[in-house]
Amino acid sequence: MIDWHRIDTVFLDMDGTLLDLHFDNHFWLEHVPERYAQARGLAPEVAKAQLLARYRNIEGTLEWYCVDHWSRELGLDIALLKQEVEHLIAVHPHVLDFLEALERRGKRRVLVTNAHQKALALKLSRTRLGGHFERIICSHDLRVAKEAPGFWSLVHAIEPFDVERTLFIDDSTSVLRAARDFGFHWLMAVVEPDSTGPRREVADFPAIAHFGDLLPSLHSD
Repeated sequence: MIDWHRIDTVFLDMDGTLLDLHFDNHFWLEHVPERYAQARGLAPEVAKAQLLARYRNIEGTLEWYCVDHWSRELGLDIALLKQEVEHLIAVHPHVLDFLEALERRGKRRVLVTNAHQKALALKLSRTRLGGHFERIICSHDLRVAKEAPGFWSLVHAIEPFDVERTLFIDDSTSVLRAARDFGFHWLMAVVEPDSTGPRREVADFPAIAHFGDLLPSLHSD
């Protein structure tokens, strides 16, 4: 599936790609509505409907991923609420084996995430994944979401890479399309981002269910 002789750098998304998206889905779809309902004296189903509408209004923007934005908007301490359910943060199967195999093959490993800095810090502390990357790039530091035009130009300015020799793996097809528009040759989707949810159908990109699918080719030569 991948010719590793033609890859120098691997860019990896975090939520849904390296980490189980169950944490984020549970947090935003269940935990936040529950706490919001309690704070506002609303019925749970009313609170959830209100929040889903507000999520959809800014989906895919930098604010959508921003802990501080939602803390201001909802009057809740979102960072603290994340800590209440941090036990649900989990690394997907075979991720550590994959990252270690990349290191043995001399590939540069770069985490590229839309997660807010506070969420990123919590997840790296919980999973200890940070030491497996040569660089970590947070879209909030660049002030542009990964889906947005111009994002990869900003990345390239601080982390020079060859689009013909860089593999990018993400669970979001909108993010992958933006990378394809920038000129990435090697792109791959993750079709089982949430271990408790259904497998996604992805037609536009090569796809894997988990990183075990890539290990044989990494080990083969």
